[in-house]
Amino acid sequence: MDYKDTNAASTTITYDKGAIEAPTDNIYEAISIIAKRATQINSDLKKELVEKLDEFATYNDSLEEVFENKEQIEVSKFYERLPKPTALAVEEWLNDKVYHRTPDAE
Repeated sequence: MDYKDTNAASTTITYDKGAIEAPTDNIYEAISIIAKRATQINSDLKKELVEKLDEFATYNDSLEEVFENKEQIEVSKFYERLPKPTALAVEEWLNDKVYHRTPDAE
């Protein structure tokens, strides 16, 4: 999924409790599902960021030399400006983009 083209809030906002718990009728279950999705989004974003930063990596044996790579800084700033994974997960939850199921109790 493309997390860059999203309408998720970049700051903290208040959500309607009824809208959050509507799909499951249980606020705790809904929050648990949102938290698991946020963890998935976070790992995807981290993997993508590491791959992009590795393109600009310079390897040397000298610890005294520190290079500031402008491209690395710009990529890092871009990812810092993205909405947090929890905001992305809540937006997906409210727009019914998260698939969830409850295993049948035996």
